[in-house]
Amino acid sequence: MRSFVHTTGPSRVIFGAGTIERVREEVERLGGARVMLLSGGSPALRKDVERLREGLGGLVAAEFDGAVMHTPVEVTERALSLVRERRADCLVAIGGGSTTGLAKALAVRTDLPQVVVPTTYAGSEVTPVLGETVDGRKTTRSAPEILPETVVYDVELTVGLPVPMSVTSGVNALAHAVEALYAPDATPVTDALALEAVAAIGRALPALYEDPSDMEARADLLQSAWLAGSCLGSVRMGLHHKFCHTLGGAFGLPHAETHTVVLPHAMAYNASAAPDAMARVAQALGVPDAATGVFDLVRQAGGPASLRELGLTEADVDRAAELATARPYPNPRELTRSGLADLLRAAWQGRRPQPAAGSAPDLRPLTDEVVASFDGCANPRLRQLLTDLARTLHGYAVRNDLTPQEWQRAIAFLTQAGHITTETRQEFILLSDTLGISSVVDALANSRTPETTSSAILGPFYVAGPPAAEHGADIAGGLEGTPMWADIKVTDPEGTPVGGAVVDVWQSNEDGFYDVQLPDLDGPVLRARFTTGEDGRFTFWSILPSEYPIPDDGPVGRMLSAVGRHPYRAPHVHFLINAPGHPPLITQLFVRGGAYLDGAPGQRDAVFGVKDDLVTDFTPHTGPTPDGRPVEGEWRLLDFTFRIAPSDGERAPTSSTETA
Repeated sequence: MRSFVHTTGPSRVIFGAGTIERVREEVERLGGARVMLLSGGSPALRKDVERLREGLGGLVAAEFDGAVMHTPVEVTERALSLVRERRADCLVAIGGGSTTGLAKALAVRTDLPQVVVPTTYAGSEVTPVLGETVDGRKTTRSAPEILPETVVYDVELTVGLPVPMSVTSGVNALAHAVEALYAPDATPVTDALALEAVAAIGRALPALYEDPSDMEARADLLQSAWLAGSCLGSVRMGLHHKFCHTLGGAFGLPHAETHTVVLPHAMAYNASAAPDAMARVAQALGVPDAATGVFDLVRQAGGPASLRELGLTEADVDRAAELATARPYPNPRELTRSGLADLLRAAWQGRRPQPAAGSAPDLRPLTDEVVASFDGCANPRLRQLLTDLARTLHGYAVRNDLTPQEWQRAIAFLTQAGHITTETRQEFILLSDTLGISSVVDALANSRTPETTSSAILGPFYVAGPPAAEHGADIAGGLEGTPMWADIKVTDPEGTPVGGAVVDVWQSNEDGFYDVQLPDLDGPVLRARFTTGEDGRFTFWSILPSEYPIPDDGPVGRMLSAVGRHPYRAPHVHFLINAPGHPPLITQLFVRGGAYLDGAPGQRDAVFGVKDDLVTDFTPHTGPTPDGRPVEGEWRLLDFTFRIAPSDGERAPTSSTETA
């Protein structure tokens, strides 16, 4: 059992496009009348700041545009003097993490309410954490009063953010999510938020690199920043964040860019001590290894790869490692100066991290090449089917770490299925049936008209063109068994009889064999073709079907035996109904109370073909029969109405000739 404590902050979040217009409303809701407007003075944000200032109108009492990275206390003191001088009663910050940091630093000193309007993907706006730099050393602290009261996310404000800054800011958010997954105080809530953020960032960054104006990608990144920031505010961060704070505070490296370079190397360092977290990150990103996957994502999106290009000198590596180990902090792997120095050298050089021991190779380029080979297919549906089949099969092989021996056994299995298949024995249909694929396809094609009779799988013993029979005929051909009189009606969903419907019927004998399995029989038995009259009815004599084993003397039977499954089908009669103006209906009727209708999974019907509305009474009778035929002892009555759907131009079920 997992034990945890989860605390949710009281922040109010407004998300959307054009939401900057709601900032004044939020200030007034907080009781603000004299706003201190904070920004970083960036020319790129000048128009947005002007728009915000105009929206606030006469509420603006003071303005400070000197926010800088790492929130140096001397900058905070200058802004604090202005707050006091102008008697500000509310802080409104617009910009990235630097402006948010300044607002937090002022709030913790004055207890003023904050409304933050982020223009990057930093995520710190939803955390009660403040990082400040004093005498070249960056420290962090957490307190409830640091958490902004309202955060207004406006996707439109991020459109002008240059792609390089968007990438590094997005990876900064990704770092919050990754470290939250192996934090000692992680909870199911932070896990869910973190994984959603990782997956969305993994999708959005390449899309944004290809099209910087992609509003959906921008929205995904901004929402992910919120989710990941919420994680940052709920758990304690580890090696990655402490390292980046050291590099930023002591060496003046840019915040988001440093996060971007260090993250994959910090993940590689922790991989052996946090394998579950890394496996979940890899799965969310769709990559075989988390650390290399993040490194490749950064490179794909054009982000920086080395600390060298950010201005760190090689001589600073050992000093940075010493500073990073000076104070203890939670981390899944023990922190050593030599280990961190190695990590830093790899990050300084920009080397791709080594995949975690035992991780699969990155086969995405191979899969992409195979998928691309179908681009020339003129049939779009065929191209889609082959493309998805290739990705699914490649994914199956990778997820299960398929060995050559296992693959050869699979090939041999399919070869054996081909060898045993004949005109009267279809092992591949049997395989599809026992894996439930036939039932899945059947349900997709035929379960969209709930007012009609359910369909069922065709099975491997259908034979096209059965002999025509008159109403009241006996299709049992003299075979032994309990006599059964079938009175069948075919109607539309409203109950109107469907005349002229052609209905194929087939079933097993009382020993569970179909005629095609009994070479000594002379001609087809227990199968026939009827045509409904104007009243939609037809009748016939047969025998009560019994449970029977599907053919288990081939590869499918050996597969069932290997996994402890039985080969038996519940007793049933097959029907295939074709009527003008209606899609075909392939279905079965099951004997209520028969064997293999109930039980644990794997102990019921071997091909997963039973549906509740197809289980019906084969009512026992004695005495006179409906057509006056003399019967000694018990006979059964099957009285059933099939309701078939009208054609509507939608994709219809596969016809009998195509399926067979």
